[in-house]
Amino acid sequence: MIDVEQTPLSGLVILKPKVFRDERGWFLESYNEQGFQKAVGTNVHFVQDNESLSQSGVLRGLHFQAAPHAQGKLVRVVQGAVLDVCLDIRPASRTFGQYFKVELSGKEKNMLWIPEGFAHGFRTLEDNTIFCYKCTAPYHPSSERTILWNDPGLGIDWGIADPVLSGKDKMGMSFQQFREQLDHV
Repeated sequence: MIDVEQTPLSGLVILKPKVFRDERGWFLESYNEQGFQKAVGTNVHFVQDNESLSQSGVLRGLHFQAAPHAQGKLVRVVQGAVLDVCLDIRPASRTFGQYFKVELSGKEKNMLWIPEGFAHGFRTLEDNTIFCYKCTAPYHPSSERTILWNDPGLGIDWGIADPVLSGKDKMGMSFQQFREQLDHV
């Protein structure tokens, strides 16, 4: 059983699984193909699961894979908490260039469905945060792209001035550079 909360960005939805709690602890279905397909209204096939561990203050993103290797992702936090950010990079979308952010935590157990056409990133809010995601396409290194997390043209408030970043996240392209690449395709 899943409750679905629509976001302002078409196709991007928050999924709230039913959590059964008792004196022993809790139980939930982290994934049910039939329930998921019904919740998102489309047929989705996952091919890869990923998991990361990060300390508080780590920022990963904004990542995406270029077509034809674009990925949809079903993300959730097992332990800890993140500020999750999704940027609509679908040129034909009425919300192109807009972002949505939401806090996901191991305590709340909500999930986020991110269809193809979004750049994605998250900032960890707690030490030892475990972040999991199911992907609709395998990792394809030469298709990987990064939009600069702190691009002033996007104005995303991550709630942190100096996060811990990877080299590739420090060197991401601006959203304007991304738009210019679209013009040359």
